[in-house]
Amino acid sequence: QVQLVESGGGLVQAGGSLRLSCAASGLVFSIYGMGWFRQAPGKEREFVAAVNWSGTTYYADSVKGRFTISRDNAKNTMYLQMNSLKPEEKAVYYCARAETIRAARNAEEYKYWGQGTQVTVSS
Repeated sequence: QVQLVESGGGLVQAGGSLRLSCAASGLVFSIYGMGWFRQAPGKEREFVAAVNWSGTTYYADSVKGRFTISRDNAKNTMYLQMNSLKPEEKAVYYCARAETIRAARNAEEYKYWGQGTQVTVSS
C-alpha cells in the first residue's frame, strides 16, 4: 500500500522549533523529488520546501534561513526542521512525492500525499 506518513507536529510557542518527519512506503522514494506543503484554514495549500533526487534543496522565501529540509534515502524518510516558528505558520503540514526527479514547487506536480500533521504556534 502506498503511504506517506507525517509525524512530529504539535504545539509550540512562537520562536520555538519542531522537526517533522515523513516516512514513505509502497512507492519509489530515492529518485523522485519530495516536498513539504502547508495549509491553514481558509487558505490555499502553500509550498514550503522541497528536495530533489540528489539532495538539492529549495525553500519558500518566507522560511529561508529558518527551515531545513533533508532526506535519508536509506530510511525512505524526509525531514523538515522548523526553527523560529511564527504564529501565522499554524497549519497542517503535508509531505508529498513529485512525479519527476525535480523539486517541484507546484502542488499539482505531486501525486502522492500524506495525511498531514498539525502544527500550532502560540503567540
